[in-house]
Amino acid sequence: MSEKEKIPHLADCGGAKFAPSQEAWRVLGIMSEFVEASQRLAAIPPAVSIFGSARTTPDSPFYKLTEEIARKLSDAGFSVISGGGPGIMEAANKGAYFGKGPSVGLNIQLPHEQKSNAYQDISQTFRHFFARKYMFARFANAYVAMPGGFGTLDELIEALTLIQTGKSPRIPIILVHEPFWRGMIDWFKTTLVDEKVISPEDLDLIQIIDQPDAIVDAILLHYETHGFATHEGLLNL
Repeated sequence: MSEKEKIPHLADCGGAKFAPSQEAWRVLGIMSEFVEASQRLAAIPPAVSIFGSARTTPDSPFYKLTEEIARKLSDAGFSVISGGGPGIMEAANKGAYFGKGPSVGLNIQLPHEQKSNAYQDISQTFRHFFARKYMFARFANAYVAMPGGFGTLDELIEALTLIQTGKSPRIPIILVHEPFWRGMIDWFKTTLVDEKVISPEDLDLIQIIDQPDAIVDAILLHYETHGFATHEGLLNL
């Protein structure tokens, strides 16, 4: 069968074939999210993106630990970027909000769970996950992953993939609370490495650090030797 027989509504416009729809307008909306967020975040100091569960309650030790980590990072001069919602995201923004560095929230419109927290110096809202995730990566000089669910794992694995494939410079990726991450790290070692789908050296991309001061020290130590990249140089997508 020919292409036109398989896709009867395919249109031909100046040699470029496309299915007529509202897709072009949708793409323009996505582009506007990229442009607006890039302009708003362009002037922030070097940033640390903190990931974690939206379901963590303020009385959780993970909430309090995240708040302490974010405050120390902020007082050390870093911007702190979170997803702008409740739980770990709120704790990260809250810690930074009362520190010296900016607190940045990259909010997402969701039918449930996501509600913007009150501790943001810069609050940017997205309709599309991938535009939001791009900003997490583009402006991050380090990642800190707290305990979380699918969203946290998605953000963590994307960060690892960008660095492993050379699309992003190598920057610190720090997992906090070793007991939570132990099973995943063991699976990386005993399955992914053993099956040769990743290299043993890929595990060196990850650090597990539980003490807030040690987290700040690890990030500062990395940049004592590597320096800070400009935002424009952080990603090569």
